[in-house]
Amino acid sequence: MLTHALNYGTGVFAGIRGYFNREEGKLFVFRLFDHVRRLHESARLMRMGLALSEEATSRAVLELVRAEGLREDCYIRPLAFYADEIIGVRLHGLNPVLSIVALPFGLYIDKADAAHCTISSWRRPDDNVIPARGKITGSYANSALAKSDALLAGFDEAILLNHAGLVSEGSGENVFVVRRGVVATPSLNQSVLEGITRRSLITLLRDELGVPVEERPIERGELFVADEVFLTGTAAQITAVARIDHRPVGSGRIGPLTEQLRQLFFDVVRGRVAKYRCWCVET
Repeated sequence: MLTHALNYGTGVFAGIRGYFNREEGKLFVFRLFDHVRRLHESARLMRMGLALSEEATSRAVLELVRAEGLREDCYIRPLAFYADEIIGVRLHGLNPVLSIVALPFGLYIDKADAAHCTISSWRRPDDNVIPARGKITGSYANSALAKSDALLAGFDEAILLNHAGLVSEGSGENVFVVRRGVVATPSLNQSVLEGITRRSLITLLRDELGVPVEERPIERGELFVADEVFLTGTAAQITAVARIDHRPVGSGRIGPLTEQLRQLFFDVVRGRVAKYRCWCVET
């Protein structure tokens, strides 16, 4: 009960998806090395010196998935945390340990085709409070506050603003807005996670679908006049937003670009697109 990470939120984690390709009978881990690199970067933010290198951590993930014998879509959760059983808030002089769990996993947000979101009254902390670019366990108390308030009020997800009142992200997702043929997403200085799915979709939008993408500040009002809005992340994948605070987004259904991008994304993560097969690690 005195575990430091449990008492003070001093842990970091990664969320990684594995996708089963039934035609090939293979499970592919999506962008494993990028996720592991971010895990180690998050650890450095928390002064953690992990015993395993990035390469060794990646091997451990693959060994676990193979040992589990998973032949369906799954979620992989590496977690590094300070395991010392002491009282005292600090980061130095502590001993981190690394755990990894893999389990079958489907949709994170049930209404992936038509989520109803609300603008949360909770704000995202800025980089001088808790760095958003790190997946630090303690910082997700902010997400939990916003998500529970949203769900208990009858919504499917919350969208949080940052300290300046600009759009930041969902409780666990990056936000994309489509308007007049241009896609926009909050820039990385808007208290957002450097999402790996976010980065992947920007590449697919620009290079495969020929759609311009702007990384910039987004005002709250832009959400209400958008043609399409969607949320992205390892867990949420691509979740279409149909309504925000009881206002329809576009047609009030999943938009054509969101649907096209989602189809392409699922082909990519299952290793069906040769150009992006390098993003998928076969287990």
